[in-house]
Amino acid sequence: MTENGVASATCEDACGGTEADIESVKERLVDDATASELADLFKALGDQTRIRIIHALLQSELCVHDLTEVLEMGQSAVSHQLRLLRNMRIVKRRKEGKTVYYSLDDDHVEQLIRLTLQHLKHE
Repeated sequence: MTENGVASATCEDACGGTEADIESVKERLVDDATASELADLFKALGDQTRIRIIHALLQSELCVHDLTEVLEMGQSAVSHQLRLLRNMRIVKRRKEGKTVYYSLDDDHVEQLIRLTLQHLKHE
């Protein structure tokens, strides 16, 4: 019974869920630290410029100058976004002489972007 005297339905009555079901999900639920990391990753991906950089790097390893040409942006703006992406381990860099080349950090980033693009095309 609730405070006003009306009987409240339990989850078992309403949908068939049990305490065991709830506890099972709770046990497998992502922890706060991991949830925070996931949210930060998606925040990093939540910027159009960063998505365009990532998409360019899906196609080829590029130096900052090449990225500025591809994106038609200033070097400072591109470098700033690359620094953020590097801090999130989305891109990595490789230095050859004075030139720094950027590529995606690993296959997981590529898969995430490709799957998301597929998802958007299959609406």
